[in-house]
Amino acid sequence: MILFLAARPVTAPPVRPARRRSPYARLFAVPGTRAFTAANLLARLPMGMFSVSAVLMIAGSRGSYALAGAVTATGLAATALAGPFTARLIDRHGQARIAAPATVLAVLGSLSLLLCVRAGAPDWTLFASYAATATTPNTGGMSRARWAHLFRDDPAARHTAASFEQAVDELCFLLGPVLATLLCTAVAPEAGTAVGAALLLTGVLLFAAQRRTEPPAAPPPPGRSGSPLRARGLPPLLLTFLATGAVFGSLEVVTLAYADAHGFRAAGGALLALQAAGSGAAGLLYGLLPPAPRPGRRFLGCVAAMAGLLTLPLAAAAAGAPPLLAAALLVAGTATAPAMVTGMGLVQSRTPAGRLNEGMTLAVTALLAGIAAGAAAGGWAAEALPSPAAGYTVPAAAAAGALAVTAAARALAARRR
Repeated sequence: MILFLAARPVTAPPVRPARRRSPYARLFAVPGTRAFTAANLLARLPMGMFSVSAVLMIAGSRGSYALAGAVTATGLAATALAGPFTARLIDRHGQARIAAPATVLAVLGSLSLLLCVRAGAPDWTLFASYAATATTPNTGGMSRARWAHLFRDDPAARHTAASFEQAVDELCFLLGPVLATLLCTAVAPEAGTAVGAALLLTGVLLFAAQRRTEPPAAPPPPGRSGSPLRARGLPPLLLTFLATGAVFGSLEVVTLAYADAHGFRAAGGALLALQAAGSGAAGLLYGLLPPAPRPGRRFLGCVAAMAGLLTLPLAAAAAGAPPLLAAALLVAGTATAPAMVTGMGLVQSRTPAGRLNEGMTLAVTALLAGIAAGAAAGGWAAEALPSPAAGYTVPAAAAAGALAVTAAARALAARRR
């Protein structure tokens, strides 16, 4: 199996534009795209499962949500450090050669966590085990890299593919927590972690086996080194992704706290599902639009729309009407996917050649860091502010921060020109 995965990939020829098919039909008419997409979906679903599964498993066994939160936060920090390094190896040596063994190491970390919890091992073993999962490759980034390689001569198709990938992200983070909660509560506390690890390993191995769509490895040119962080225009984008992650993290916490405070705790997940559904639907519709001739200007417009629409949940929550809040979250969700799709396209265009997966992983790392910070801020707001509705000021403020960073970066770029 390892020798097979390490075989040299067959470089696919560039796909030429075809104008008569619908945008999404054109994507999946290319041989191999359905196979790698299905495998990647299997591998990506656990990304929405692991944290929830770990919290439920550890809290149920040790009786401490504080310990469970600290363990998952440690894993997130480890991923932020290790993720770009793993992505750099994937860019240099190929997806199959690096992703498969990196996934095996991550799965061993998940299984170690499960066994340590089951055996009542010391707390430090939980931190060490969950930190070992940091080698998990950025499965969404690898899929986006394949689309970018296959449609390298077709900007319209790349735009549609990016929209599709964003919708898949929303689907996985919508279904993942639900599946994890069901497994941990209805089957066994360890079931969510075990099933997630099995899905991840199976999906990555099947994805890596799809060799004809794999982008070729791109060793760095002689004398050239350094991180994509040095690429012009990329750091401000990462700051925007950081603020956008804070929107996601805080919105989840304050929504659950609001639902709990108003006596419909069980409906909190459904409210969040509406936000994700709105984003996923908007992402698919956004893919039908032609790519922007000036993506920087469109990105500013998308972030501005996100900042504007995220004031709706604040107003709806203050009115004290749950149906109104549900509608506001659905509408607010429609702005996030277009902003993410356009922003990720800018990340791809500004990342140096041969470092695409690393650049996208940096964007995901910024998002994860923002989610962690936003969740902490949302938790503080839910307890410290005078009313549960006031907690929605946190996601609204984070979206305003994303807009301020984007506008400032665009103004600075205009002065340089």
